[in-house]
Amino acid sequence: MDVFLDVLDTFVFDRFYASIAPDHFTGANNSTLFAQDPNLNRHVRVYYPLEPSQWAESSVWKRDDIARQSFSLFLIAWVFAMIMYLVGSLILYHTIFDKRLLKHPRYLPNQIQLEIKQGISSIPVISILTVPFFLAEIRGWSKLYDFSSEAPFWGYTYLQYALFIFFTDSGIYWIHRSEHHPSVYRWLHKPHHKWAVPTPFASYAFHPLDGWAQSLPYHIFPMLFPLQKCAYLGLFAFVTMWTVFIHDAEYVASSVIINGASCHTMHHLYFNYNYGQFLTFWDRVGGTYRTPKGDAFMEANEKSALAMKKKA
Repeated sequence: MDVFLDVLDTFVFDRFYASIAPDHFTGANNSTLFAQDPNLNRHVRVYYPLEPSQWAESSVWKRDDIARQSFSLFLIAWVFAMIMYLVGSLILYHTIFDKRLLKHPRYLPNQIQLEIKQGISSIPVISILTVPFFLAEIRGWSKLYDFSSEAPFWGYTYLQYALFIFFTDSGIYWIHRSEHHPSVYRWLHKPHHKWAVPTPFASYAFHPLDGWAQSLPYHIFPMLFPLQKCAYLGLFAFVTMWTVFIHDAEYVASSVIINGASCHTMHHLYFNYNYGQFLTFWDRVGGTYRTPKGDAFMEANEKSALAMKKKA
């Protein structure tokens, strides 16, 4: 996130903050009279010699100001999540999502509109709650590193991906399962289970605290374990898209190891099964695994379509 923030400061935020909170003593017009802080863009310069913008020190809100950093990180998290959610959901909806599910008896009237409304209202709150973790990262309190040569041992560059998946899947399993406890389920997790037959737009249609709680393992991991920054960004995008993917309500059972869309659909239909995010491991260990099976409504439609085809 520190590299990403350097880039966005250079191309977006420097000028933005200089416009809304200018420092008249070191404005852009007088920038040649002052030497720029040599630490500007120090994170991105490890990869590319990107020079700071002419507005880099033209605001009273300097780059290292914690209030500015917090607001910038909130905007980044909010906009990024909104783009990934809406664009990713739209693509899956118009490609692999089975439109026959829109006639399912458990599909709610105007469900997609309701899912989107809940999703876009939850994302900014989740973004605010996530800012402290991003602040910790850019201030050097995590174990993120730049290059493979900095890995703790040979082979860790590849091991980090498996470790990340297992750690986050374990954390999400237990967090998700605990959210089904009667003391918290009704107000915390039940809003997400409103979508018994989810569309891709249900992927972020959570209570904000629910969505944030299930994201915690992703942010805790780099605080405890080394993780290369490029891998971190890639995994962050992967996790966002995976969350959308497993809510496409695809009923085809394709794996006994991967907790894909068919497994997660069983969770929405039967509630107390398949709590995992990526794998079925913890569901098998915890006795909560349910083998994906065809939905009665979908099977009836397929038989009807097959019968009509034979008649034709």
